[in-house]
Amino acid sequence: MRVPVSWLTEHLDAGEIGPQELAEAFVRIGMEIEDVQPLGEVTGPVVIGRVAAIEELTGFKKPIRYCRVETGEDDLPADRSTDEDGSAAGDHGPDALKTRGIVCGATNFAEGDLVVVALPGSVLPGGFAIAQRKTYGRVSDGMICSARELGLGDDHNGILVLPPATASPGDDARALLGLDDTVLDVVPTPDRGYALSIRGLARELACALDVPFGDPASLDLPEPEGEAWPVRIEDPSGCSRFVLRRITGLDAGAPTPWWMRRRLMLAGIRSISLAVDVTNYVMLELGHPLHAFDTSSVKGDLVVRRAQPGEKLTTLDDVERALDPDDMVIADDSGVISLAGTMGGASTEITTESTDVLIEAAHWDPPSISRTARRHKLFSEAAKRFERFTDPQVCAVAVELAARLLRRYGDGSIQPGRTDVGHVEPNLPVTMPIDLPDRVAGVRYDRGATVRRLGQIGCKVTVGTSDEGIALVTAVPPSWRGDLLQPADLVEEVLRLEGYDCIPSTLPPAPAGAGLTDTQRRGRTVSRALAAAGYVEVLPFPFMSAETWDAFGLPEDDVRRRTVKVQNPLEADKDQMASSLLPGLLETLQRNVSRGFRDLALFHIGQVVLPGAAPVRMPDLGVEHRPGDEELAALEAAVPAQPVHVAVVLTGQRQRSGWWGSGEAAS
Repeated sequence: MRVPVSWLTEHLDAGEIGPQELAEAFVRIGMEIEDVQPLGEVTGPVVIGRVAAIEELTGFKKPIRYCRVETGEDDLPADRSTDEDGSAAGDHGPDALKTRGIVCGATNFAEGDLVVVALPGSVLPGGFAIAQRKTYGRVSDGMICSARELGLGDDHNGILVLPPATASPGDDARALLGLDDTVLDVVPTPDRGYALSIRGLARELACALDVPFGDPASLDLPEPEGEAWPVRIEDPSGCSRFVLRRITGLDAGAPTPWWMRRRLMLAGIRSISLAVDVTNYVMLELGHPLHAFDTSSVKGDLVVRRAQPGEKLTTLDDVERALDPDDMVIADDSGVISLAGTMGGASTEITTESTDVLIEAAHWDPPSISRTARRHKLFSEAAKRFERFTDPQVCAVAVELAARLLRRYGDGSIQPGRTDVGHVEPNLPVTMPIDLPDRVAGVRYDRGATVRRLGQIGCKVTVGTSDEGIALVTAVPPSWRGDLLQPADLVEEVLRLEGYDCIPSTLPPAPAGAGLTDTQRRGRTVSRALAAAGYVEVLPFPFMSAETWDAFGLPEDDVRRRTVKVQNPLEADKDQMASSLLPGLLETLQRNVSRGFRDLALFHIGQVVLPGAAPVRMPDLGVEHRPGDEELAALEAAVPAQPVHVAVVLTGQRQRSGWWGSGEAAS
């Protein structure tokens, strides 16, 4: 996740701290930092300009415009443009304005727009120096910049156009754009979904640096007055909470404020429209994805359910998708309108005419969303967060924050109703001996370190004593930490926050060896003998396809067809354990022959799987207790025989021909 340092430190009382110190703090607590990327250095005069006039130049292979740009300079003449021969080109702008003439190839801006202008003498990222130069028959007195040219992102589809009233012509663009910022590319581990947000990362830094943390989710929620829209959850196992807020009278054409566009840009998200940008901003800030529906396109009550056989949905990327009965969806009277937790439907998409909007936040079942994303190959930012677990208690806060932003910047009216259906079970308390982290790490931590660290991550902690007189700590995990389920999870939190570097890296003494077993000696003897005879050992793919034996021409009742099927195969067409080493060896032989090798002698020593004629069903044992003798015996009886076999294959000449005589064919 790309994170601007200025946004991250907004919620920390850390004083003056540099990007490198923040990166080192993340690494200390187990967060990987892929990159620390300062924005490209910009020097010289870079100012805000207002486009006063645009002249379309003709006769060129691509669109070229000659723009008169007001840059707030009083010492400029009214017109500085010249033709190729150096003579005045005439009046290309209002006489009352003192403007610069700039040639530009972009077409995404109009007269009156605010743009960023690099004046002659400035140097942009990458050492790109700006100077007055003659081009396309005019003298270009600077450059109108795109976001990529300023080092703010990768978007180079057009000029960076600022919202009206953001600044005045002549203002310093470097201060407005925050070009002294740095972006951290943080890669949280998959079990830490909360860390895919500014809220989660700032809390982690507060723990690492021992500084106060201001939670952006601390909002006062008004009491709802009825429902925003009727909603019914038919599958509570797939969706435990569903929250809606309605905003009416929204100015569909209202621009996204610059500070929000900048943060989205630095995070790698393209600005689309105010409503969409607000949902993306709240997702990055709080870690909870939102979805916006065009209320006028919603027909009847919303129903949260599994997809029905044969249903289809055209998603926002204009792809019609056949839904699976395992997919969680949101539907109305017209059918499915959203693939839940993954991507919305095109029928209720927010458009440039949407003035009535429903903002939705829900808590989805992570495994369901993960299966849906992989089934449809839709790895959206929303799915990435939902499959890692989101905070169910932040749903109402997320829609409220989005609604307030739309009211502030889009002149919308928040309707008094709020829909909040479903029920979320609180996290169960976890109890452990208070000195368990010390014993696991082999370190005696300071008194109170365990309680303090668990409190920092949001746990409600109580200390007590067992009947045996052992000091115990009981922690109720916060709503955003669905991964804290057992004492080992709490121990990990204490150890990483106290610092892995404090744990001594002392290797235990290795026990005396007993030498090789008879089986190991026998295997090595066979391997050495085959190698001495000219064979090369290979490691074929250990799984095979059921169709392989058809190619071998084996009868249906051949014992080699009896094998074990893999539930989650690496390759869909090879979903069976090998009952013989020959198919894998022959496949390796074929691959080498196709690459020009003609004389081959290969061997492999490995296990095969030979289930009996009446295989025993594998028992499903729990993990709450140690298995007994009967359970272990049942497990061993269900495991098929796995003897070690040796196989060889040859092709071409076993012994090559030469001055010593003719070769010997492998056959």
